[in-house]
Amino acid sequence: MTSTDRYQHYVYAYPHKTAYRPFEPPPALREVWAGEALDALFLYLHIPFCEMRCGFCNLFTRTGAPEELTGAYLDALDRQATAVLDALEGAGSFATAAFGGGTPTYLTAPELERLCDIAGRFSGFGSAPLGVETSPATATTDRLTVLAERGTTRVSIGVQSFIDEEARAAVRPQKRAEVEAALDRIRAVGFPTLNIDLIYGIDGQTPTTWLHSLNAALAWRPEEIYLYPLYVRPGTGLHRLDKESRREWDDLRLALYRIGRDHLLAEGYEQVSMRMFRLPVENAGGTEYCCQTDGMVGLGCGARSYTTGLHYSFEYAVEARHVRAIIDDYVREDDFSTARVGFVLDEDERRRRHLVQSLLQTTGLDRSAYRARFGTDPSDDFATDLASFDKRGWLETAPASISLTSDGLAHSDAIGPALFSPHVRERMAAYETR
Repeated sequence: MTSTDRYQHYVYAYPHKTAYRPFEPPPALREVWAGEALDALFLYLHIPFCEMRCGFCNLFTRTGAPEELTGAYLDALDRQATAVLDALEGAGSFATAAFGGGTPTYLTAPELERLCDIAGRFSGFGSAPLGVETSPATATTDRLTVLAERGTTRVSIGVQSFIDEEARAAVRPQKRAEVEAALDRIRAVGFPTLNIDLIYGIDGQTPTTWLHSLNAALAWRPEEIYLYPLYVRPGTGLHRLDKESRREWDDLRLALYRIGRDHLLAEGYEQVSMRMFRLPVENAGGTEYCCQTDGMVGLGCGARSYTTGLHYSFEYAVEARHVRAIIDDYVREDDFSTARVGFVLDEDERRRRHLVQSLLQTTGLDRSAYRARFGTDPSDDFATDLASFDKRGWLETAPASISLTSDGLAHSDAIGPALFSPHVRERMAAYETR
């Protein structure tokens, strides 16, 4: 494997949305959820709005949404909630919840109240851990107060860099003073868990400036810190770098990752995945890695939903005009009773998904849990893949578990994609970027 193979995909979900296709005919949600375990579901509400679009962003979001649109979007969320509750026939209980985006705090304080009211229609929401994403510009006291009063246990803020020049280089025009004022407000309002996102690999960033941002974040002693390698969208200047420049950039990202990892470990944080680090405090209000859990209900035009054998969502896009068109269609929709776009998981795909979501965590894959679920051993099901990782020194195999070594964890963004099935790869390759 060459250095330019290290950063292929950030695998936070399997299969990727570019492997989704329209269902013909669309199955009824009642059929999709029939027979599923409904006692500990994950509720996710997606808000596809931001005040600005960062240069590295490929999320499903639009900027500059007027109040009429955000209000209409909440109306559509409420209609979708009604359809989902009908499909679940009142049987679902929710153990975890999150508001993501986009930037959920793009909504005003009264709109956030309404968002919580919509989520509150689902059993267990008021007592379940709730994570919410925010940004320096939208983390205002009135918004944060609403979230705290409605039971938010975790606030995640995208800082990326505490150095103004680096923020500008990432096309995130914010000042450090604005970031610190937002962090002041978050801590003053009070949440059990604060997460700070930082990015490495920004143009002009050095080991010294990277440590500067790390230490600036540590001054707030956040319960969680996520370290993200910079990824670039097709068509950007970085994407057009020649092979030699890409190789140098990949080497820099790996070096900065190791610096960040070692620094946080020395500061008492524990590593959960390649990206996630947290303080080992019991009952801190943090959220376990669960966005891949079976039994996830997603509301909103960019949200996914997961059942054991089917993942579904709405159409996916990145380009602004396509995102706006999908949002416009969503707010006009009156019938949310079917699953429109998605992926059916056969037994092999379920095994792969279980392996991917387990192996990319520091705890690794529990072999007995895998055998109990599938009746086979992962070392037999994925012998060739695991042997390849082991040959590179990326794997630790024990009677009870299979996990990544420290070097293997650093190559998570190559290992995850290597486990994609041929069918998923074919679909992703055939996807036409919008």
